[in-house]
Amino acid sequence: MTDQFARTRLLLGDDPIDILKHSHVAVFGVGGVGGYVCEALTRSGVGAFDLVDSDTVSLTNLNRQIIATFDTIGRSKTEVMKERMLAINPGVNVKTWDCFFLPENADAFPFETYDYVIDAVDTVTAKIELVLRAQQHGVPVISAMGAGNRLDPGGFRAADLFETKGCPLAKVMRRELRKRGVGALKVVYSEEEPVKPKESPSSSLSEEGIRKRSVPGSNAWAPAAAGLTIAAEVVRDLTGAW
Repeated sequence: MTDQFARTRLLLGDDPIDILKHSHVAVFGVGGVGGYVCEALTRSGVGAFDLVDSDTVSLTNLNRQIIATFDTIGRSKTEVMKERMLAINPGVNVKTWDCFFLPENADAFPFETYDYVIDAVDTVTAKIELVLRAQQHGVPVISAMGAGNRLDPGGFRAADLFETKGCPLAKVMRRELRKRGVGALKVVYSEEEPVKPKESPSSSLSEEGIRKRSVPGSNAWAPAAAGLTIAAEVVRDLTGAW
């Protein structure tokens, strides 16, 4: 019988599709990278998700985030993503958390129920806590390194954090995780050296228009490439299909 996952089934087989259907994945950060993770995993047949993000869609998200349209500006990213996922697969189970993940609220999240944790958040403090919590519960975790200030979508690779090179965020994460006794972490990072943003009157403004020290440049393809690479690694790890 033909179903919406028939083409994926031709590549992976019946058992992996069944595994994905019964998998529960947590995606922390539903932005440029995390949105494409959700998109690809939903289209691959993952059956249950927890989506965690405190942000709303803004005008400057339109250049790269799959959920960002003029119609969704001002709406919760998790709710917009949930609607899109249900439109793709009405049978998917999606729980939304409209909050920012922090060490202070980490106990609220049921890590023991997750089959995979995706870290697509921006702050080092949250990333470290996510890794520690996932590893504490024996849950596979993959972390997105920097996708901002990159132009080459072919530069993204999956690797162990401690084998990466050229990524400033990965360097910080290596240092901090070593302090905490973590010796391995799967990440997706870019081998491309970060591009220096071109200065313009608005280049140093935050999403809310407040002047900040540094806002990374972005585009439509680099975060998407990172997110799709993460999704492929998650499917491979959950199913062992290749």
